[in-house]
Amino acid sequence: MKKVENSYKKSGVNISLANKLVKHISNLTKKNVKKTKSSKNKDVIGGFGSLFDISNLKINDPVIVSCTDGVGTKIELANQFKKFETIGIDLVAMCVNDLIVQGAKPLFFLDYIAVGKLDLTKTKKILKGIFRGCKISNCKLIGGETAEMPGVYSKDKFDLAGFSVGIVSKKKILSKFNVKKDNVVLAIPSSGIHSNGYSLVRSILKKNKISNKLQYDLLKPTKIYANEILKLTNKKLINAAAHITGGGLIENLLRSVPKNLTLNIDLSKIKVLKIFKWLKRKNISDQEMLKTFNCGIGFCLIVERKNVPRIKKIFTKKFSPYEIGHISKSNKIVKLSNNLRW
Repeated sequence: MKKVENSYKKSGVNISLANKLVKHISNLTKKNVKKTKSSKNKDVIGGFGSLFDISNLKINDPVIVSCTDGVGTKIELANQFKKFETIGIDLVAMCVNDLIVQGAKPLFFLDYIAVGKLDLTKTKKILKGIFRGCKISNCKLIGGETAEMPGVYSKDKFDLAGFSVGIVSKKKILSKFNVKKDNVVLAIPSSGIHSNGYSLVRSILKKNKISNKLQYDLLKPTKIYANEILKLTNKKLINAAAHITGGGLIENLLRSVPKNLTLNIDLSKIKVLKIFKWLKRKNISDQEMLKTFNCGIGFCLIVERKNVPRIKKIFTKKFSPYEIGHISKSNKIVKLSNNLRW
């Protein structure tokens, strides 16, 4: 009997297919990334390490800021609805929106895609979103990894992770120690659920029908706030900021308020989006909604009241900041007033 020769391909890993993907990424990079005259910035997709030239950055006392994140179980809905074009934007947003909380300018991004079986069409769509997210945030995709892992990820399952690096002058770092009594808390609207709370969303979808319009809202990509926030930091109009992700509004805002001051929030001022109103009707308490979802607020600013008019001019009408609270001094860490308006 003739012995069947073992191979990596027969075990479930197709290297030649992966090489085609690398070639596709290289071509995308050439189309999306403008080259500089520096030889260090040339395309090195497929190399062992990624290079980024910082010699042309004119920043005094530079500090490097780094963030890593994923998109959680939102990828399961992407699989369910077979919509992969925007999940890459979510991946970039979750990292970049963390960077800008400290006033850092995003420089570059790397991705990690793990799959059970490499599907070129699907992976290309995911990568298209990643490139789009990098373009929106004005940073470069300089490297990444795609891992084919049969036996770990079954059928069409996949996972995403991202890593981003930014830079900020030491004197311009946004910090809770810049926050003062009588500062105003501004809420910047979210584009939707963003990338948190999807395990609860998926649990609800198993028992409840959803309209086509709201189904579309479920996969709306996370709003990237980089351009607006960096304009404000350059004008020194922000004292501190908060990216509203896992843990919700209060938990994330408290990370940007010093312990000797009090965070005051009027819940009735929050402009709740329709998708959250739909979720609320599925027997979820106000407390759980606030802790799990952004409820319509994707990012917050803590600023001096006199700066509010100038801050609003930076944003489009859809994402115009509005006041939801203020900073005071008392023996409490946080004071919540009124209720959310559903």
